[in-house]
Amino acid sequence: MNSLILRTATPFLVGLTVLFSIFVLLRGHNVPGGGFIGGLVGASAFAIYTINEGVAATRRAMIAHPVAIAGFGLFIAGLSGVASLFFGDAFMTGQWWFPDFAPDLKYLSTVVLFDIGVYLVVVGAIVAIIMGLEENG
Repeated sequence: MNSLILRTATPFLVGLTVLFSIFVLLRGHNVPGGGFIGGLVGASAFAIYTINEGVAATRRAMIAHPVAIAGFGLFIAGLSGVASLFFGDAFMTGQWWFPDFAPDLKYLSTVVLFDIGVYLVVVGAIVAIIMGLEENG
């Protein structure tokens, strides 16, 4: 797409959208859906970038292939469920760690790890679909 407005706004939109997606990911860790919604917002940033810059530029920007990112996210999400088995709890039971140096640090949990995995799965899968659609049609 050759639009002056889109070319001018894309660097700001992509940066702000990725930051907002990370905020949604971390903010929603106690509320269901933080990883999924954050992943959708993050994928929309890459969709804007793909529409403006093309598939080759998006591949360079993502560093890894989107399917590999989705697979790694699935691995992390599954690993977060296995961690509870080592503590004698049921699969996917949330585990929290409160270190002595920062007892209020609430981000050290398997719930956040699961949300990060879901975030990566959603971003990788949606970007792979968008890149496939952009290449083929």
